[in-house]
Amino acid sequence: MQANVGGVDRVARIVVGVLLVALAVSGQIGVWGWVGIVPILTGTFRWCPAYLPFGLSTCKRPG
Repeated sequence: MQANVGGVDRVARIVVGVLLVALAVSGQIGVWGWVGIVPILTGTFRWCPAYLPFGLSTCKRPG
């Protein structure tokens, strides 16, 4: 698996994921907040399978 999630994208995914999970734990948005686990994982591993069919990558290209 080649990394396809860059720096800003990675941070945004992790922040949004943690926020969703925190809201789900606190009972403010219900069980759908647990979907926040997905962006946490894709940000942590720097790989998003949804980018593959489109050939997308937010990583900087090597010089």
